[in-house]
Amino acid sequence: MLHILLQASSWALFIGRFHPVLVHLPIGFLLIAALLEIGRRTGKVQVSESAISFILFWSAISATIACVAGYLLSLGGGYDDELLSDHMWQGIGVAVFAWIAWIVKSDRFHNIIPFASIIYLPAFALATLLLLSAGHHGGSLTHGEAYLTQYTPEPFRSLAGMSPVKEAVTEIKPLADVNQALVYKDVVQPILEMRCVQCHNESKQKGDLRMDKLALLLKGGEGGPAFVAGKSAESDMIKRCLLPENDDDHMPPKGKPQLATDQITLISWWIDQGAPADKKVAELTISDQVKPALAALGTSSAANATAKNTVSAIQNVKVPAASEKDLSALRKAGLIVNALSQDQNLLEVSAVNTPNFSDKDITLLAPIAEQIAWLKLGDTKITDSALKEMSKFKNLNKLHLEHTIVTDAGIAHLKSLPLLEYINLVNTKVGDSGLREVAAFKGLRSVYVWQSAVTDSVVNEVSRKYPNVMIVNGFNEAAVAAFLKAGDTTTLKAKSKAL
Repeated sequence: MLHILLQASSWALFIGRFHPVLVHLPIGFLLIAALLEIGRRTGKVQVSESAISFILFWSAISATIACVAGYLLSLGGGYDDELLSDHMWQGIGVAVFAWIAWIVKSDRFHNIIPFASIIYLPAFALATLLLLSAGHHGGSLTHGEAYLTQYTPEPFRSLAGMSPVKEAVTEIKPLADVNQALVYKDVVQPILEMRCVQCHNESKQKGDLRMDKLALLLKGGEGGPAFVAGKSAESDMIKRCLLPENDDDHMPPKGKPQLATDQITLISWWIDQGAPADKKVAELTISDQVKPALAALGTSSAANATAKNTVSAIQNVKVPAASEKDLSALRKAGLIVNALSQDQNLLEVSAVNTPNFSDKDITLLAPIAEQIAWLKLGDTKITDSALKEMSKFKNLNKLHLEHTIVTDAGIAHLKSLPLLEYINLVNTKVGDSGLREVAAFKGLRSVYVWQSAVTDSVVNEVSRKYPNVMIVNGFNEAAVAAFLKAGDTTTLKAKSKAL
């Protein structure tokens, strides 16, 4: 059994995963013992030496157990060797000096060990100092190097000779000119930095994979190449993103911020185009599916002004959490399910990877009808019958129907949806009657109708009648970006028509 545990087996990793929990025990015991010792020696606290000895005993026991669990966890790999070695030996030092402090403090051994009283305080102090140092390195292993000192404020930062703070990437900045943007540097890399680099960097290399530099991403990890240039469907980094969130191989791990569907689309597009390092967007082939995702990266005064003053109709909507069994059934069917907000339990469901999704499959969504807020069924085989079922999705806020055969008759089924603010009808059979119908929906803010059967004259007519509804009737990058931002944040007070 011991031989099995000392190897990177499932048992070893199972026990090792408890290291972050167990390590808090020696921290607490040692710090309490230190405070009591200080209080006793300064006369502030009345506590017996046997009580401190008892606490030291359990600090030594828990430190030893934490060391064993930490070693087993390290067998899984993915950590910087030097940093891991420092953390390991410091942890062992904590356990060793905690044992020494307890032995020389204990009534059982105190009288038989020469110079016990002289040894006690240095051993205790070393155990405490090593505890602090090991904690710092443990944080660096888990969250990246210099984790504890990353946000050291001025003037202490300058006095310590530290470099300026490097802000973590929490959002992707708009691009002034999407067509001239470098695909990897300006589109793909910011997504990776925001969602992937935390676990795949210089000091933390899960699966021996680094994603902070293109050359290292191309190198791959212990499982082989991260992607296959020209074949996103066969690329491990894409397949892992599309796995059910509860799957152990899903990336990012459950509990971490997930990639949005558009972000997966953009990375897949870059891979399918050969994963170029220095080509611009305009130099690559852009499909209709990728155009909206690229346009959303652009900047426009209308879009930015709108985004700053928007309040979604679903902002205060709270529903019960969907059943994990129901979510698993959707993912098993190939649908992507992402949480929009953990505290609201609202969901985004996308059929981007299931083009054969049809009317009969809409019943899969029925169990989570209350939780669906964003629904992406573009490029699928749904018809008007599916829209009739969607009328039951009372919290539906954003709906993608582009490149389907839905008609005016189907659109009429959606008028009872009280929170619908965004609808994409590009390249559908919807015509003038359907536009008039949808524009009259209470709360609608944005409708996207280029390449549909809608005529320009009716677009002008509806725009005049409903000035708070933005109607996009042609591909214009700024207009599409504004439209998509309206669809995501959903409150638009200006009208717009792209010719």
